[in-house]
Amino acid sequence: MTDLRVRFAPSPTGMFHVGGARTALFNWALAEQSGGRFVLRVEDTDATRNRPEWTEGIISALDWIGINGTNPVFEGPYFQSAYEPQHREAVAKLLADGKAYFCDCTREALVARTGSEHKGYDGFCRDRGLTEGAVRFRTSDEGVTVVEDVIRGRVEFPNDAQEDFVIARTDGSPLYVLANAVDDITQGITHVIRGEEHLGNAAKQQLLWPALGANPPVWAHLPVIVNEQRKKLSKRRDKVALEDYRADGYLAEAMVNYLMLLGWGPGDDREIMPWAEMVPLFALADVNSASAFFDEKKLRAFNGEYIRALPVETFEERCSPYLEDDWDREMFSKVAALAQTRIAVLAEIRQNVDFLFLDEPVFDEASWDKAMKNSPVEILSGYLERLETVNWDPESLKEALEQVGAAHSLKLGKAQAPVRVAVTGRTVGLPLFESIEVLGRERTEERIRAALTRLQG
Repeated sequence: MTDLRVRFAPSPTGMFHVGGARTALFNWALAEQSGGRFVLRVEDTDATRNRPEWTEGIISALDWIGINGTNPVFEGPYFQSAYEPQHREAVAKLLADGKAYFCDCTREALVARTGSEHKGYDGFCRDRGLTEGAVRFRTSDEGVTVVEDVIRGRVEFPNDAQEDFVIARTDGSPLYVLANAVDDITQGITHVIRGEEHLGNAAKQQLLWPALGANPPVWAHLPVIVNEQRKKLSKRRDKVALEDYRADGYLAEAMVNYLMLLGWGPGDDREIMPWAEMVPLFALADVNSASAFFDEKKLRAFNGEYIRALPVETFEERCSPYLEDDWDREMFSKVAALAQTRIAVLAEIRQNVDFLFLDEPVFDEASWDKAMKNSPVEILSGYLERLETVNWDPESLKEALEQVGAAHSLKLGKAQAPVRVAVTGRTVGLPLFESIEVLGRERTEERIRAALTRLQG
């Protein structure tokens, strides 16, 4: 066990963002690798936006991707609201040490003094000796503030461009920039690994840590995640909620694998890698500072790979939530191995096997129109006649349809189209003849008769 301590500090203000999941995993990998600690701290001080269900969602989503208390490196969850006394004490200390001061300036007054809507605070209240108001941290006008970032290298912030930033409101409640630093110091955090959007806060916190008597942590700001237009992922525009991917039937292990590769790679050509293999290879210094493209098509391909690698019994269990309660599990087992090779997400299982469990197939009208073009009545009638005596196995069923198709100068691909739609309702799905075998002679013949009735109208 080392003294390394990382933290993941989400705000419970909505669904759990895939970017947050990536940040959590990078922290988790480093903690596991070093035998340190991963601290979960829920930053719940925004009472107007926080909801208990969002907190529960964060904890549940983290648990789904393997971040939970069953691993000894996990610590928490802690809640930022419980640390408010320490936040207020820190503000009082900074005031007492002359490193902060009260300010009663309004935005209107600042604009009137500077003549600009865009200039930062001008330090007007620095030496007025006020005893109430908002609290500002006293910054230097000279030199630079340096953030040594493991991913981005040396990042300099000219001090004359940094205003005396607010650390507490007029009611005494601390702002994020102070509360976050105090919490990290209180919890002994050694490495702060978070999104690129927090780099500006790092400059302020680089000043706050020593002012509060602590050495700043190791900083690492992860690359932003973008969509196919190379725009930052947005919950208003993109599918970003981890819960949505889970509901669609993405496997946790596939999601973990894919998220770990958003900005980092193991240094070889491998992409499909289990967590246990990635952890020893992970290094913050190898994380790329360039934006990372969240490619849902690639994630889907990853998921298909993981689905196909499951033992078939495990695949059946994973599919269970997506099947109707009254569906015959024994019958599903007969086609599970076939379905496993054809779906990319578990939610697709229903459309592949529902024909087995319904009294009659649900026809996709576009599929019906497409399939019923090449002598459908002749094909269905001829096949129906042969089904009465054919051996009930895939090879015999296939041979019978080939013979019917040949009689009408149709290859198997064309001949099986009307049969597939008549039996399953769709033009694509599981292997046709294996499906017919499981469906059974009586039900297959019944469906073909129904299709003929519809065709002959």
